[in-house]
Amino acid sequence: MKTFEFTLKFSIQGDKTNTDSIVEKLAEAGCNDALIGLGQSGRIALNFDREAKTALAAVSSAITDVKSAIPSARLIEATPDLVGLSDLADLAQCSRQNMRKIMLNSGQNFPAPLHEGKVSLWHLSNVLIWLRDEKHYIFDDALLEVAKITMQLNIAREARAMDASLQHRIQRLMS
Repeated sequence: MKTFEFTLKFSIQGDKTNTDSIVEKLAEAGCNDALIGLGQSGRIALNFDREAKTALAAVSSAITDVKSAIPSARLIEATPDLVGLSDLADLAQCSRQNMRKIMLNSGQNFPAPLHEGKVSLWHLSNVLIWLRDEKHYIFDDALLEVAKITMQLNIAREARAMDASLQHRIQRLMS
């Protein structure tokens, strides 16, 4: 068994239960391996350290546990997924300037950002794989595994918002 660290953020709109009751329900449902944040009204964040054979099993069981405790909960984000250069530098244990140099010197070979701008964002798993394969950085296997799963969850969540009548045409444009 491995320990997987990840955060799940949920919308709990419509759940009128008080915060103490929510925390109790989550613990009873098996979320006693998570730090629970209830700061923003209608939102809840759970930072898990969950043991499981795979990241998929860890994340799946955590989502199931949350939904059994709070049936109205809707997943709004799973992390680690989107990261900036500073986050990547921290994980690679180098300076932000060094990570920027690696990115710029690699040109088209460096993974494309999901968002490019003043602050660019990448899917963590894409960059971890590239850094491992191209630059021989060593990362915890559990981090890479959970980053792959959280990326897929976030993509699937966003894909639900796609207009079904445009989906085929947009897929052709992306080819």
